[in-house]
Amino acid sequence: MKNKSIGTSFKNAFRGLLAAFASERNMKIHGMAAVLVILMGIVLRIDNSGWLALFFAIGLVFVCELFNTAIEILTDMITDQYSEKAKKVKDISAGAVMLGAAVSVIIGAMVFLGPIIGLIKK
Repeated sequence: MKNKSIGTSFKNAFRGLLAAFASERNMKIHGMAAVLVILMGIVLRIDNSGWLALFFAIGLVFVCELFNTAIEILTDMITDQYSEKAKKVKDISAGAVMLGAAVSVIIGAMVFLGPIIGLIKK
């Protein structure tokens, strides 16, 4: 079913984001982590390239989690019985989130390590 207008497309997209945050525990966890990272960036006065890397990392995790949620819901729609294939699909999509989160932690460490060391040396 096609959206009739670009406004409807954006409205539906925002509705999807809100639904994911309202219903998915991990989206809430990632949201809190993102808020903490942003606050830490403000406190440590991260430069523009650091902000770019942090927002990329935050976006990566959210996108992975949204796709994972959609894949899990779709898989549950297709079958309500246990299936090795359905389990494999869910495990692979969860693995994507884990990989995205791991890459984001590495990016965060690279961005924050210098400013934290500089703060300690003062």
